[in-house]
Amino acid sequence: MTRIERTFEALKADGKKAFVAYMMASDPDDATALEIMRGMPEAGVDIIELGMPFTDPMADGATIQAAGQRALANGGSVDRTLQMVRDFRATDDTTPIVLMGYYNPIYARKGSVERFVAEAGDAGIDGLIIVDLPPEEDDELCLPATQAGLNFIRLATPTTDDRRLPAVVKNTSGFVYYVSVTGITGGPAANAAEVAPEVARIRASAGLPVVVGFGISTPDAAKNIASVADGCVVGSAIVKKIGEGRPVPEVLEFIRSLAEGAHAG
Repeated sequence: MTRIERTFEALKADGKKAFVAYMMASDPDDATALEIMRGMPEAGVDIIELGMPFTDPMADGATIQAAGQRALANGGSVDRTLQMVRDFRATDDTTPIVLMGYYNPIYARKGSVERFVAEAGDAGIDGLIIVDLPPEEDDELCLPATQAGLNFIRLATPTTDDRRLPAVVKNTSGFVYYVSVTGITGGPAANAAEVAPEVARIRASAGLPVVVGFGISTPDAAKNIASVADGCVVGSAIVKKIGEGRPVPEVLEFIRSLAEGAHAG
């Protein structure tokens, strides 16, 4: 079992839902980002979703776009992201890490996709969410990553109908990320009544946990969504605190409140 699969098994045994927290690598700088990342598990984060900086993030709203620009200005890159994971793994070998981003920085990086997959696994990354690679392109990265023991996590959306869903979940592993709203990150959240039937539909098709993200920004919203899913993701609300220059303990306390909400779901 992968770390992700073990985490969901343990949470299920404890009667809890998963809390997944997103942050951007190298934002606002490498040292601060690593300090926040290292504090996440103690703050209640079950799975860390680590953003890889990219100039043209098609699914991200203004808050995460700004984080990517700050990271790039600080020299953020695929290599720096992998190094951040290595540094984290020096003190934590159990918390799952999912790298989230776009294919361009991976494809354009010096070396092959196979090299990236091998280095990601060696660094301690457990899964990949690559927003702009549809199922038709599974040969590009999904299948090599899966063969190397990484979970390849696919996004499903409100527009993923029953004809499309089987293709989306075919090679997905670890969990399915359900985007609860049509649009970009940082928008308004959906409510549990809207999300519940979609979660049930996707879970039945995939046979995997379904974690819901986009628009969740408060402990109450995390609890509300987690109550009908296997977990929830919070990203923009956390990244906003970091972008405001809040002290690391304050950022981690906010994360703790979100985790408590999700776990109560």
